[in-house]
Amino acid sequence: MRLVELDAVSAQQWRELIAGEQSPWGGGAEELSWREKERVVGIRGEEERLLAVAGTVIAVVEVAAAGSFEVLGIGSVFVTRAARGQGLVARLLEGLLAQPLREGFPERAMLFCRAQLVGLYAKLGFQELGEPVWADQPAGRIEMPLRAMWRALRAGVTWPPGRIEVRGLPF
Repeated sequence: MRLVELDAVSAQQWRELIAGEQSPWGGGAEELSWREKERVVGIRGEEERLLAVAGTVIAVVEVAAAGSFEVLGIGSVFVTRAARGQGLVARLLEGLLAQPLREGFPERAMLFCRAQLVGLYAKLGFQELGEPVWADQPAGRIEMPLRAMWRALRAGVTWPPGRIEVRGLPF
Protein backbone atom coordinates (compact mmCIF):
# COMPACT_ATOMS: atom_id res chain seq x y z
CA MET A 1 0.00 0.00 0.00
CA ARG A 2 1.21 3.47 -0.81
CA LEU A 3 0.09 7.02 -0.08
CA VAL A 4 -0.56 9.13 -3.19
CA GLU A 5 -1.54 12.72 -3.94
CA LEU A 6 -4.74 12.96 -6.01
CA ASP A 7 -6.06 15.83 -8.10
CA ALA A 8 -9.58 14.84 -7.09
CA VAL A 9 -11.70 11.76 -6.48
CA SER A 10 -13.84 10.97 -9.50
CA ALA A 11 -17.42 9.75 -9.31
CA GLN A 12 -16.21 6.34 -10.50
CA GLN A 13 -13.55 6.20 -7.76
CA TRP A 14 -16.20 7.07 -5.12
CA ARG A 15 -18.43 4.27 -6.43
CA GLU A 16 -15.53 1.82 -6.14
CA LEU A 17 -14.66 2.99 -2.61
CA ILE A 18 -18.26 2.83 -1.39
CA ALA A 19 -18.75 -0.55 -3.12
CA GLY A 20 -22.54 -0.52 -2.77
CA GLU A 21 -22.47 0.18 0.97
CA GLN A 22 -25.76 1.70 2.17
CA SER A 23 -25.25 4.97 4.11
CA PRO A 24 -21.45 4.83 3.75
CA TRP A 25 -21.02 7.88 5.99
CA GLY A 26 -23.22 6.39 8.70
CA GLY A 27 -26.41 8.24 7.84
CA GLY A 28 -27.04 11.97 8.18
CA ALA A 29 -23.82 13.18 6.58
CA GLU A 30 -25.04 12.03 3.17
CA GLU A 31 -27.79 14.68 3.24
CA LEU A 32 -25.42 17.58 3.95
CA SER A 33 -23.56 19.75 1.45
CA TRP A 34 -19.78 19.81 1.92
CA ARG A 35 -16.98 22.11 0.81
CA GLU A 36 -14.65 20.95 -1.98
CA LYS A 37 -11.19 19.97 -0.75
CA GLU A 38 -8.06 21.75 -1.96
CA ARG A 39 -5.71 18.83 -1.29
CA VAL A 40 -6.60 15.14 -1.49
CA VAL A 41 -4.53 12.09 -0.61
CA GLY A 42 -5.35 8.45 -1.11
CA ILE A 43 -3.96 5.03 -0.37
CA ARG A 44 -3.60 2.64 -3.25
CA GLY A 45 -3.36 -1.07 -2.72
CA GLU A 46 -2.53 -3.96 -4.99
CA GLU A 47 -3.29 -3.36 -8.66
CA GLU A 48 -3.39 0.38 -7.89
CA ARG A 49 -6.92 0.12 -6.49
CA LEU A 50 -7.88 3.13 -4.35
CA LEU A 51 -8.60 1.91 -0.80
CA ALA A 52 -8.92 5.14 1.18
CA VAL A 53 -9.08 8.92 0.71
CA ALA A 54 -9.07 12.13 2.74
CA GLY A 55 -8.82 15.81 1.92
CA THR A 56 -8.14 19.22 3.41
CA VAL A 57 -9.23 22.78 2.84
CA ILE A 58 -8.29 26.00 4.61
CA ALA A 59 -11.46 27.29 6.28
CA VAL A 60 -12.32 30.22 8.51
CA VAL A 61 -14.09 29.67 11.82
CA GLU A 62 -15.26 32.21 14.34
CA VAL A 63 -15.26 31.41 18.03
CA ALA A 64 -17.10 33.69 20.44
CA ALA A 65 -14.11 34.23 22.76
CA ALA A 66 -11.42 34.65 20.09
CA GLY A 67 -12.85 36.07 16.88
CA SER A 68 -12.06 34.45 13.56
CA PHE A 69 -9.09 32.30 12.57
CA GLU A 70 -8.19 29.73 9.93
CA VAL A 71 -8.25 25.97 10.45
CA LEU A 72 -7.05 23.13 8.31
CA GLY A 73 -10.42 21.49 7.65
CA ILE A 74 -10.13 17.73 7.22
CA GLY A 75 -12.90 15.89 5.46
CA SER A 76 -13.99 13.23 3.00
CA VAL A 77 -12.13 10.67 5.12
CA PHE A 78 -13.23 7.28 3.83
CA VAL A 79 -11.83 3.76 3.87
CA THR A 80 -13.47 1.09 1.72
CA ARG A 81 -15.18 -1.55 3.86
CA ALA A 82 -12.75 -4.36 2.94
CA ALA A 83 -9.73 -2.30 4.11
CA ARG A 84 -11.08 -1.01 7.45
CA GLY A 85 -9.20 -1.81 10.64
CA GLN A 86 -5.77 -1.67 8.99
CA GLY A 87 -4.67 1.76 10.24
CA LEU A 88 -5.37 3.54 6.97
CA VAL A 89 -7.01 6.59 8.59
CA ALA A 90 -3.81 7.20 10.57
CA ARG A 91 -1.75 6.93 7.37
CA LEU A 92 -4.06 9.35 5.54
CA LEU A 93 -3.86 11.92 8.34
CA GLU A 94 -0.08 11.56 8.60
CA GLY A 95 0.10 12.31 4.88
CA LEU A 96 -2.15 15.34 5.17
CA LEU A 97 -0.50 16.76 8.30
CA ALA A 98 3.13 15.99 7.37
CA GLN A 99 3.55 18.98 5.09
CA PRO A 100 5.86 21.59 6.63
CA LEU A 101 4.10 24.23 8.66
CA ARG A 102 4.92 27.43 6.89
CA GLU A 103 4.30 30.99 8.01
CA GLY A 104 0.60 31.77 7.85
CA PHE A 105 -0.44 28.09 7.90
CA PRO A 106 -3.34 27.37 10.32
CA GLU A 107 -2.38 26.45 13.87
CA ARG A 108 -5.31 24.06 14.25
CA ALA A 109 -6.87 21.21 12.30
CA MET A 110 -10.59 20.49 12.60
CA LEU A 111 -12.90 17.71 11.40
CA PHE A 112 -16.44 16.42 11.72
CA CYS A 113 -17.23 12.77 12.46
CA ARG A 114 -19.87 10.36 13.69
CA ALA A 115 -19.98 9.62 17.43
CA GLN A 116 -18.63 6.09 16.75
CA LEU A 117 -15.39 7.56 15.35
CA VAL A 118 -14.56 9.96 18.20
CA GLY A 119 -12.36 7.33 19.87
CA LEU A 120 -10.42 6.66 16.66
CA TYR A 121 -9.67 10.33 16.12
CA ALA A 122 -8.83 10.81 19.82
CA LYS A 123 -6.12 8.14 19.42
CA LEU A 124 -4.75 10.26 16.57
CA GLY A 125 -4.44 13.38 18.75
CA PHE A 126 -7.81 15.05 18.16
CA GLN A 127 -9.98 16.42 20.96
CA GLU A 128 -13.72 16.75 20.87
CA LEU A 129 -15.12 20.28 20.90
CA GLY A 130 -17.74 20.73 23.59
CA GLU A 131 -19.54 23.66 21.97
CA PRO A 132 -22.07 23.49 19.14
CA VAL A 133 -20.72 24.19 15.66
CA TRP A 134 -22.75 26.08 13.08
CA ALA A 135 -22.18 25.98 9.31
CA ASP A 136 -23.90 26.90 6.06
CA GLN A 137 -26.14 24.65 4.03
CA PRO A 138 -28.05 25.59 0.88
CA ALA A 139 -31.23 26.25 2.92
CA GLY A 140 -29.41 28.34 5.59
CA ARG A 141 -27.26 27.96 8.71
CA ILE A 142 -27.57 24.79 10.76
CA GLU A 143 -26.11 23.37 13.93
CA MET A 144 -23.91 20.52 12.71
CA PRO A 145 -25.40 17.12 13.61
CA LEU A 146 -21.93 15.51 13.69
CA ARG A 147 -19.25 15.67 16.36
CA ALA A 148 -16.54 18.29 15.85
CA MET A 149 -12.92 17.63 16.83
CA TRP A 150 -9.70 19.58 16.65
CA ARG A 151 -5.95 19.10 16.92
CA ALA A 152 -3.15 21.61 17.50
CA LEU A 153 -0.68 21.87 14.63
CA ARG A 154 1.81 23.91 16.68
CA ALA A 155 3.00 23.46 20.25
CA GLY A 156 1.14 25.44 22.87
CA VAL A 157 -1.97 26.12 20.78
CA THR A 158 -5.35 25.71 22.49
CA TRP A 159 -8.95 25.98 21.34
CA PRO A 160 -10.79 29.03 22.70
CA PRO A 161 -14.18 28.64 24.44
CA GLY A 162 -17.51 29.67 22.97
CA ARG A 163 -19.92 29.04 20.14
CA ILE A 164 -18.19 27.99 16.90
CA GLU A 165 -19.25 29.30 13.49
CA VAL A 166 -17.77 27.83 10.31
CA ARG A 167 -17.89 30.44 7.58
CA GLY A 168 -19.38 28.71 4.57
CA LEU A 169 -20.05 25.03 4.04
CA PRO A 170 -18.58 22.45 6.43
CA PHE A 171 -15.58 20.43 5.32
